[in-house]
Amino acid sequence: MLKAYNRFYIDGSWREPAGREQLEVINPATEKAFATISLGTAEDVDQAARAARAAFDSWSCSSVEQRVEVLWNIVAGIKARASEIATAISDEMGAPMRLSTTAQVGSGIGHFQSIIPILENFQFEQDCGNYSIVKEPAGVCGLITPWNWPLNQIACKVAPALAAGCTMVLKPSEIAPVSAYLLAEVIAESGLPAGVFNLVNGDGPTVGAAISSHPEIDVVSFTGSTRAGREVARNAADGIKRVTQELGGKSANIILDDAADFARAVSGGVIGCFGNSGQSCNAPTRMLVPEERMAEAAEIARVAAAKATVGDPKEETTRLGPVVSETQFNKIQGLIEQGISEGAELVAGGPGRPEGLDTGYYVKPTVFANVSNDMTIAREEIFGPVLCIIGYKDDEDAVAIANDTEYGLSGYVSGDPSHAGDIARRLRTGNVHINGAGPDFAAPFGGYKKSGNGREWGAEGFEEFLETKAIMSAA
Repeated sequence: MLKAYNRFYIDGSWREPAGREQLEVINPATEKAFATISLGTAEDVDQAARAARAAFDSWSCSSVEQRVEVLWNIVAGIKARASEIATAISDEMGAPMRLSTTAQVGSGIGHFQSIIPILENFQFEQDCGNYSIVKEPAGVCGLITPWNWPLNQIACKVAPALAAGCTMVLKPSEIAPVSAYLLAEVIAESGLPAGVFNLVNGDGPTVGAAISSHPEIDVVSFTGSTRAGREVARNAADGIKRVTQELGGKSANIILDDAADFARAVSGGVIGCFGNSGQSCNAPTRMLVPEERMAEAAEIARVAAAKATVGDPKEETTRLGPVVSETQFNKIQGLIEQGISEGAELVAGGPGRPEGLDTGYYVKPTVFANVSNDMTIAREEIFGPVLCIIGYKDDEDAVAIANDTEYGLSGYVSGDPSHAGDIARRLRTGNVHINGAGPDFAAPFGGYKKSGNGREWGAEGFEEFLETKAIMSAA
């Protein structure tokens, strides 16, 4: 029997949807439905937005102490239900349980925890002599989130919005909605006043468009594809809304010739690319190596790819689960075939499912070597476990190749720290990781070019949910 998550959380209570249409949630490991959700309508969004507007005057004037208490309650609630939420994430988008428990749920907790000291230490008013600067809540926020890191992407919007004193309407991805539903249950028990947080499930063309265009919504924060981001911006344009977007990526991973451990840098890049089955917008999908070391890098990558165990997300030994859907599977297969047809050297993986995995949207961990940056697989965001290795002549060539993309979300450099730092400063991208450095919840996250605008995470992400007011005083 399918679990039903068919109500919406609006104005502090769980409500029946305005419409009757439901959607089955598919487990990508089994290709079978395990839950249902209701698909919202513009009427549901209207109710949620009006509830958020009605709650704004009070919550926007709430004390820092009150907001901190609610945030800590949410942290405690997620921790208490961490196993349940991790299982939901694994079921809805295929993440191996180890990844789901640590990184997926852990990042959600991390965002709620990390915003608390930012809130407690933030200077909301600044005396500048003849004038004062006041930072105020930006208003009612529409939050539209993706399926690949479901709790992470929700938390890095909801946490700063709540901390800033904003109210909100959340639309999680209809592909991976169950973890969001469970988070809404946690928030419902956190002591947050009615109307501050509202959840409406549904698809982008209906609920997403209604949120983006609703006259009561002041700010739209969207994470997803660049194509969908354009639609969000168009829908928000008539209302002159503030729109922040975290979109696609095709991040370069430059392995410099002076990397202390070339083999480790290459194998680490393979693992980084394949993490979350390649379904991360900031994945290091283009590995740049010195031309004369291409064969060496390809062999190291081949060995690393062979160790990337693909299988049932519930198995302890699984490193890669399935990709999220049949649509994604077919897209990835088509791009792998295109890479072969365009002349890239197939080092590992290739078309089709891994041996013995006939059910589930499993993709072979795939490595292409001798890729040129004008090939389709080097230009398009594949969003699967597919790595392209590209040769470069010198530093100038490496930087030029890295920047020769319409995206600019993240970047990676391995080498002598001083040398790597110089290269990092030349990359046109919102984040750069040097010598394997991981993410930091206190550091801003976001992109250049078609990877979006605005920032999430840290103090910069917090300020996206604030307006700036100047108050001039006569002498």
